[in-house]
Amino acid sequence: MRILIAGFLHETNTFAQRPADYENFVNGEGFPALRRGEELFELAAVNIPLGGFIKAMDERSHELIPVLWCAASPSAPVTSRAFELLVGEITQGCRDHAPDAVYLDLHGAMVTDDYDDAEGEVLRRVRSIVGPDVPIVVSLDLHANMSSTMFEIADAMTAYRTYPHVDMAETGKRSVELLERLHRGEELHCAWRRIPFLIPINAGSTNLEPARGIYATLDGPLTDGYDLSFGAGFPAADIPDCSPVVWGYGPDAQRLDAFVDELAARVARHEGDFVPELLSPDGAMQRASELLASGTRPIVIADTQDNPGAGGEATTTGMLRSLLKHNIAKSVLGAICDPTVAAHAHEVGVGATMTARFPGSPYSGDAPLEHEFTVAELSDGYCRFDGPMMHGNELHLGPSALLLSREVGVVVTTRKAQIMDRNQFAMVGVSPEAQNVVVVKSSVHFRGDFQPIAGAVLVAQAPGPMAANPADLSWTRLAEGVRVGPLGQEFHRSVELSGS
Repeated sequence: MRILIAGFLHETNTFAQRPADYENFVNGEGFPALRRGEELFELAAVNIPLGGFIKAMDERSHELIPVLWCAASPSAPVTSRAFELLVGEITQGCRDHAPDAVYLDLHGAMVTDDYDDAEGEVLRRVRSIVGPDVPIVVSLDLHANMSSTMFEIADAMTAYRTYPHVDMAETGKRSVELLERLHRGEELHCAWRRIPFLIPINAGSTNLEPARGIYATLDGPLTDGYDLSFGAGFPAADIPDCSPVVWGYGPDAQRLDAFVDELAARVARHEGDFVPELLSPDGAMQRASELLASGTRPIVIADTQDNPGAGGEATTTGMLRSLLKHNIAKSVLGAICDPTVAAHAHEVGVGATMTARFPGSPYSGDAPLEHEFTVAELSDGYCRFDGPMMHGNELHLGPSALLLSREVGVVVTTRKAQIMDRNQFAMVGVSPEAQNVVVVKSSVHFRGDFQPIAGAVLVAQAPGPMAANPADLSWTRLAEGVRVGPLGQEFHRSVELSGS
């Protein structure tokens, strides 16, 4: 086969304020920077689906036609400009090369200025060019918000099975296997079911139950030959398709239906178990003090509502304010994105004292913070991931600094990125395993590299743009009857649900 390969990923938080424009995809913002043509092969060693697809193809004789791969940090909807420019490159590649098959590395929860179902629109345009007989196989994020259009157009779709997403490359390899089955002429039936409640992202970690047990059932001797997926959905997209979905592909339609029905029933049985434990900033610090007193360390605290990986801007001050208040020895927060503060630190230099003025955010309860710090370390903001989450990825966060106030440190960067790897602290001289308290602007992805060294993991609910409880959001466009959280209130268009 001559296989066209491309990727275009974005997870859209329609309640966030800053959109994703073309330049955000060029930089990558925590993902690999945009690649074109032969540059895509540079990603073979990175733990992303495209990397896994390319590596799996090394053992096969097919020809790969690389077009474009890009991603941007979750945010408000993608601009029309960015969408048209990037999708335009993919569709032009389809016209120029007339491939025998297409592999697309997509997210599944992209919303744009013009399209609620952006992935459905990408697939529609690609299909209109390559025709009905060219197989299209798609890899998806575990948090995809699936549409009927996606199921109608794609020949096969498979999603990550871990959160943190440490199996992205494996998902790309499964995409190769599905594509080869289609190429051999095998008929793959499809079945899918919607789950009628939103799942908070903190509760969906496969390090924890019930998600760990549910995903463990997707593979096994009974399901051999059937590719099953559980998309937990991204519960911050105010669109009708926002909800978890289970689906699968396989050779026998009746047996496949039974597998998918059982998977949906298993998720439903655990609805009440998807309620996460959330602590206030001071509550998290108090719990951390108690655990430290018992000899447990380090304590890793997720500043989940300012997670740049879910629409946050890495600017909120709630957890930093609490750290400064409690002043626990060897405490550090990473990372606040503030180009002005980072530049000031570089101007005054290591050892100097400076006043940092963090503006906070427009979200209720998140006030500006002005405080005096000592500049402890400076960095150019480059780091390479050595942990399992997106292993091999390179970040360029711009001028960065470690600021200290008594016993508390804060990492400040010029560009935002979710904390996923311990090297994001090491780049400014901090060893997370040597700390007592490590606060990360992340929700779950940090667990891949931090949970192995953590004495305990806590989740703090400081004010910010990514509601840890989806019931706190002001929904207006969900599908009728979807519950806005596990065992939560049903959404109805005739009833206005106001967030808190």
